[in-house]
Amino acid sequence: MIPEMFDLTGKVALVTGGSKGLGKAMARGFAEAGANVVISSRNEAELQAAQQEIQDGTKVKVAYRVSDMNDRQQVTDLAKFALDTFGRVDILVNNAGGNTPQTIDAITDEVWDRVVELNLTSCMSLTRALVPQMKARNWGRIIHISSIMGLASKTGRNVYSATKAALIGLARASALDLGEFGITVNCICPGPFLTDLPGKLLSPEEKAVFASRTALGRWGEPKELAGTALLLASDAGSYITGTTITVDGGTLVKTF
Repeated sequence: MIPEMFDLTGKVALVTGGSKGLGKAMARGFAEAGANVVISSRNEAELQAAQQEIQDGTKVKVAYRVSDMNDRQQVTDLAKFALDTFGRVDILVNNAGGNTPQTIDAITDEVWDRVVELNLTSCMSLTRALVPQMKARNWGRIIHISSIMGLASKTGRNVYSATKAALIGLARASALDLGEFGITVNCICPGPFLTDLPGKLLSPEEKAVFASRTALGRWGEPKELAGTALLLASDAGSYITGTTITVDGGTLVKTF
C-alpha cells in the first residue's frame, strides 16, 4: 500500500524555478516517482542541463520552458505550454522566487513591485490558469514554496517576508476554494538550504550563523526537500491541505 501512495505514474508536474536548487531536486523526486515533468526558469542553458539530470535513469519525459515569472503573459504562456505538451498538469509547485534585501525606510517601489510580482502574483496567476483542468478531473496538488522568512524574519527582508507570509494565507484560502474538487493546496517553508539565492546574498560569516541557528548544526541539502514535496504531491498527502510544513533543520525551535 505505501509504495502505491507515493506513486506518481501517469501524473504531470510543473515546477517553476526548476533548473537548479530546490526546484530541480523536487522535480527529480517527482520524476523518480513516475511523473512527467515540466520545469521553467529564465536560463535556457540551465534548463537544458537540468532536463537531462532530472530525466536520467527514469522512463519519464521532461520538458522545459524559458519563462520570466515577472511577465504575466509569460506565466500564461507557461501554463499553455505545459497543457499543450502533456495534456494536463496534476501537480503545480510554485517555487520560483527572488529577494532584494532593503530596510523598510530604503525600499524602492521598483524593488517592492518586482519581488511581489515574482514571489506572489505569479503564483496566483499560474494557479488560476491551471486549476480549471484540475477541477475537471477532481484531482490536483498545489504546493507554494514559502520560507521560514514568512514565519520569522531578518533585517532588510521586508518584501521577501511579506510575500512569503502571503503565500501561506493564499494556500489557506485556496484550500477552502478547492477542497470539494479533490485539490489540495499547501505551503512548504524551507529553512537554510544552501542554494544559489542565499549563496549569493550571504557572507561566509552569515552562512555560519545560519548553520549554528539550526538544531542540526548545518545547512540543508536540496534533496532533503524532495520527500516533503512528494508527500504533498501524492496520494500519501491526500488529507493534508491548507497547511504549512516547515523544513528547516530545527531553526525556528531554537530560540536561545
